[in-house]
Amino acid sequence: MAEETSPNPTNTPHTEDIPIKGNQTTPQSSNQTIVLVVEDNVLNFVLIARMLNVLGVHCEWKTSGYQVVESANTLPRIDLILLDIRLPYEDGYAVLEKIRQSSIHKDVKIVAITAEASPGQMNKAKQAGFDGFLGKPLDPDRFPDQIQRILSGEPVWELS
Repeated sequence: MAEETSPNPTNTPHTEDIPIKGNQTTPQSSNQTIVLVVEDNVLNFVLIARMLNVLGVHCEWKTSGYQVVESANTLPRIDLILLDIRLPYEDGYAVLEKIRQSSIHKDVKIVAITAEASPGQMNKAKQAGFDGFLGKPLDPDRFPDQIQRILSGEPVWELS
């Protein structure tokens, strides 16, 4: 089961309440791809989780940048972090910096995802050290290919 690390002041559903097919509790094998999704919008997370599930990818969910580094360090392996830029408490840029400075996963690929998709925002993400950029709304037809390209080492910088 994915977990949430921040208080739930808006009474949004916890992942236990979200019907997502596939195993969301434990990776099936040590070879299964693991993606940490940092997204404060439950509907966006559900969409991302379902698209990752189609690829056979296990995902963990955090709703804010708060304690992402600490929770990331509890996972044995992370193959990719999808990090929303607009988060409560800290923005994605501050979270990126924390992960890069202090995490055992400091070399993991971190891709910015944001509804504020513009050439300027994409350039800012490149300058900050993100490994890729996906603009929202995410396209369910393109997302699987984008993730596969990212996981194979190809940089993906796309506005939508």
